[in-house]
Amino acid sequence: MALHCAYARISLFLRNIAGVLSLIFIVAFPSLCAAVEYTEVEWTDLMPKDDLDALLAPPEYLNDIADGSQQDSVAALNQKESVDAQTKRYRDALSSTRVMQEFNGKQIRIPGYMVPLEQNDEREVTAFFIVPYFGACLHMPPPPPNQILYVQYEDGIALEALQQPFWFEGTLNVALNENALGTSAYTLNIDDYRLYE
Repeated sequence: MALHCAYARISLFLRNIAGVLSLIFIVAFPSLCAAVEYTEVEWTDLMPKDDLDALLAPPEYLNDIADGSQQDSVAALNQKESVDAQTKRYRDALSSTRVMQEFNGKQIRIPGYMVPLEQNDEREVTAFFIVPYFGACLHMPPPPPNQILYVQYEDGIALEALQQPFWFEGTLNVALNENALGTSAYTLNIDDYRLYE
């Protein structure tokens, strides 16, 4: 009987310790206990429909402009003196900071390319834009601000090649950020990233 009583006390003691340790783990590491679900987002979801419609229907005369020429820039389009309604709408969509407020504070997953803005001593990228296509902001005019996400990531990311696409997961926020390479209308607080495959 004494052995059974001692066993019961030890069993109760171990269950109490297990409960306390579980509670400590939950309090100390809440992010490990709560599975975060990220909504996969397409880039076009981040812009108002009328901006997308305008960009999908550029003015006809733009087809006559050679890629990479002086006329092939947002600045040249902005300097054009006489513009029709279609050109004005297209020009406005190219620099639109209009956002989709329903994504503010949402956990998202989005593919994209990094445009490095800052790096640490180990040459890891610590601040960057995420853009929908390779070369954006570097070799061609930047996408509209509502198609650029700004990221500040103190841990740094080792970027081996600019043409390397990634999946990014994190919390999207509406916030304007201006840089010499472009302007973003959103920021993304990254929780995770991995190579796009």
